Amino acid sequence: MSDVDQAAFRRAAGQFPGGIVVVTTSGGHAMTVSAFASVSLEPPLVLFCAEKIARFHDAVLEAGAWAVSILAEDGEKTARWLATRGRPLAGQLDGLPHHPGRVTGAPVLDGAVAALECQTYAVYEAGDHSIIVGQVTAVEGPADPPARGAAPGPPARGPLIHHAGRYRRLSPAEE
Repeated sequence: MSDVDQAAFRRAAGQFPGGIVVVTTSGGHAMTVSAFASVSLEPPLVLFCAEKIARFHDAVLEAGAWAVSILAEDGEKTARWLATRGRPLAGQLDGLPHHPGRVTGAPVLDGAVAALECQTYAVYEAGDHSIIVGQVTAVEGPADPPARGAAPGPPARGPLIHHAGRYRRLSPAEE
């Protein structure tokens, strides 16, 4: 048991902004995640943290393969829905445009700025969470930058950010 005040810790940790992703399994389980990071280029590894008491925790460990959809700045409604505790397990992706990943079959959200398909590489115990490391098996978007001298395409959408307990977007000046 720690002597650190949990509310103070949450406020302090919340000062570090993070991107918002949705992690999905081929069984249709999904969860909004803010604790996500790239780990290694060789092999390509990413990680996310899942609370052990969350229903998603056991589902993703049993699945062994999963997808990460990096939410765009207009994805707040999706993020909120998939972060709702106690939501029905069946049909939680109904109404959210998605398609099966080409390698894992796990749902990839159509509006994501990028997506990664992964196989579970390692799982580490970390207090009331597990750190789940995945080896990336497929990548979708974003499009490659235009070649030198080529006309630029439409502006890219920014990511959805979580900071100080609120969803936020990058301002145009920050992009």
